[in-house]
Amino acid sequence: MRVLKILTLGAAMGVAALGISQFSTSVNAQVSDDWQPQWTEDGQLVLPTGYREWVFLGSPLTPNALNGGQAGFPEYHNVYMHPTAYAQYKETGEFPEGTILLKELQLTQPGEEADGSRLEVSGQGYFPAGFNGIDIAVKDSSRFAESNNWGYFNFGHHAPPYAETAAAAPIDACASCHIDNADEDMVFTRFYAILSAN
Repeated sequence: MRVLKILTLGAAMGVAALGISQFSTSVNAQVSDDWQPQWTEDGQLVLPTGYREWVFLGSPLTPNALNGGQAGFPEYHNVYMHPTAYAQYKETGEFPEGTILLKELQLTQPGEEADGSRLEVSGQGYFPAGFNGIDIAVKDSSRFAESNNWGYFNFGHHAPPYAETAAAAPIDACASCHIDNADEDMVFTRFYAILSAN
C-alpha cells in the first residue's frame, strides 16, 4: 500500500511538473525574441497575432459628436505595444528598432444625447461597442528614414476580419501629422501615462 501511495504521489508530481513546464513555455512564447515585425517579400507588413494580450497603453477617444461630425477616427483608439518592446522602452526611455504600436479602433455605443453620450448604470458617458479597424506604426530606420524612422499601415477601417497584410501609407497620409505634432519620437506619449509611470 505504501509503495502504491508513493507511485501515485510521484505520478501526480510528474503531471504537475508537466503543467508548470507547459505554462512556462506558453509565457516564454509571449515574451520571446520573435517580436519583430514580419514582412512579405514585397515589403508589406504582416498583421501580428495575439496583440490583445500585449501591453495596453491607453484608449484616446475623439467622438464625432464633439467634432462637428467630422472626427478622423471617431472610435476608441485601443493602443497596444509588444511586451518586449515595452520592457526595452521602460529600461532605456527610447522606442527600440522594431517597435510596433498597434491601434485597434472600437466603436462607441449609439449616443442618446446631443454630445453623442448615453446614460448607463455607471452614469452618462461614452461606452465601447464593436471593433472597427486596425492601424499600425512600426519603427524601422532602414525602411522609413524619410518619415523619421516610422512607417504607418492600415489593415482596414471596418469590423473584423482585417486584412492579413498592408503596404506602408504615403508620408502625407499619417507620418506628416506625427512629424508636426507628436511628443516623443513620433509618438503621442502624452496620451499613454503608462509609458512614464514608475
